[in-house]
Amino acid sequence: MSDLPRRAVTRSAKLASLPIGFAGRTALGLGKRTIGRPAEAVAMEIQTRTAEQLFKVLGELKGGAMKLGQMLSIFEAALPPEIAGPYRATLTKLQEAAPPLPASAVHKVLAEALGADWRDGFDSFDDKPAAAASIGQVHRAVWNDGRTVAVKVQYPGAGKALISDFNQLARLGRLFGILMPGLDVKSMLAELKERVVEELDYTIEADSQTKIREAYLDDPDFYIPEVIAQAGNVLVTEWIDGTPLSKIISDGDEDTRNHAALLYCRFLLSGPKRSGMLHGDPHPGNFRLLADGRLGVLDFGAVDRIPGGFQKRLGLLLRIGTMADIDEIEQALRDEDFIRDGVEIDLDSLQGFLAPITEPFETETFKFNREWLRDMAARVTDLRPTNIVRQLNLPPEYVIIHRVLSAGTGVLCQLECEIPARAESRKWIPGFADDEEGELVTG
Repeated sequence: MSDLPRRAVTRSAKLASLPIGFAGRTALGLGKRTIGRPAEAVAMEIQTRTAEQLFKVLGELKGGAMKLGQMLSIFEAALPPEIAGPYRATLTKLQEAAPPLPASAVHKVLAEALGADWRDGFDSFDDKPAAAASIGQVHRAVWNDGRTVAVKVQYPGAGKALISDFNQLARLGRLFGILMPGLDVKSMLAELKERVVEELDYTIEADSQTKIREAYLDDPDFYIPEVIAQAGNVLVTEWIDGTPLSKIISDGDEDTRNHAALLYCRFLLSGPKRSGMLHGDPHPGNFRLLADGRLGVLDFGAVDRIPGGFQKRLGLLLRIGTMADIDEIEQALRDEDFIRDGVEIDLDSLQGFLAPITEPFETETFKFNREWLRDMAARVTDLRPTNIVRQLNLPPEYVIIHRVLSAGTGVLCQLECEIPARAESRKWIPGFADDEEGELVTG
């Protein structure tokens, strides 16, 4: 991985270029205002150029900063397609072009974690990775009891690079704040850093996967692979075959897409209630439709622990959004700190923004499709200061929930499915259900 700009001085220099560029753009904007250009036009130009540079640098860095860029979906959602599109393309290209860790380096990690005799634990081990990500890669192997297993190996130095990037980026709060002035950027970045530190710890991932497996053991709808072994930067789990969700998106017929989508939605919604945890990375590559019709779930590195009391708060907030008048919605959002103290909100704009978000939960079934998603995106991909999205905050405890809701909705739209999302929400989200008279159920 020598082609990646990992040396600290190089990475720091790239990150340092961000505030310098912002300062230059701000000075240029001030000059333009003094010669008569409208303030709103100048502000929009500064925000656009800031976003372009921000995401360009994040994409070039790969490693930790690229992973942060992937996680900052709330910023990406606030960008116009001409900026966000090339950024996503850059990330995809970098991921696909990343060279695999050489076999000798993989063997060194395995020896450090499992001991010099690590091969004794396997009947066979494929040196060619079956999959790769930003901080590690997965190898297929056969355990010494004959079971086929997935061996997850973390890139040497990945954790150090990741934390270094976060420490650098945490000092750029003002830069992010230009894009989303209503956002408490410092708290959100702190939450993201904490989650990524957890993701680097395979001990935590093994524990999360084991507990979620126990919660869904013998379930007719889902299968969670068993954790076989874990030590250091190596995690060995049961290998599962099946049709990736991405394949169903591209080739599945309507019945298969609806079936897979219903299970996908059900798993994401039911996790907090059944296991106290939310799967935090709903990428299609982490889900397989098994031959028996169940949904197999992979990768439990990003998991959000959600206590029962918070589950009910979340459910009531969602329920209020689908039923109550706009004054009640505003108060609920202020109570949960989605609207920070001192921030004034145009209620008509707020109502217009929330309407499509709550649509899937207002009817017995809902048709998720790309056209609806484009309409949703059009409401947020606007950098004008009057855009309601830019005035809203994302409280730290909602960071991973937002990530799952946004990404999960995108996957459902890619599946072009029709599912009873309302019924699933009523069943699995405490506080969301209503009685026959339509009143909120709080007990």
